[in-house]
Amino acid sequence: MSSPEQRLVDMGVQLPAPTLPKGVYRNVVIAGALASTSGHLPVGADGSLVVGKVGVDLDLDAGYEAARLAGLAILSSLRAALDSLDHVQRLIKVLGLVHCAADFTAHPAVINGCSELFRDVFGEEAGVGTRSAVGVASLPLGVAVEIEAVFEIDWQRP
Repeated sequence: MSSPEQRLVDMGVQLPAPTLPKGVYRNVVIAGALASTSGHLPVGADGSLVVGKVGVDLDLDAGYEAARLAGLAILSSLRAALDSLDHVQRLIKVLGLVHCAADFTAHPAVINGCSELFRDVFGEEAGVGTRSAVGVASLPLGVAVEIEAVFEIDWQRP
């Protein structure tokens, strides 16, 4: 079975550079065996943010891709904090916020962009945790999604 770092290579995924906090917070806090991430935004390969309301400015597929980009940003910050994603034992929880129209109800389908990425990187068992996906009227900088996650880590893992 391959490691999370090897799976990224096999998937042809290159993580973006970690972003710097834009306020008074840390991207990742490690407490005991848990690594908790702040909310991460969808950043494109060119460094631009994916902005807009899902269901108004963006369709479901664009929302899904925005969630995947936010997931990649989380993995980037996590790797920077841990030196390797191979220290991740399992995903515990994902909270996904979707900037959307009031009548939009496909929040889980949008956040699947992140959840499926984590499953593919960490495996079916370790990469699927608990999750909440909710719609909100606005998000910082007008982004389409904001996602945070909590992981169990094991420093003994290679």
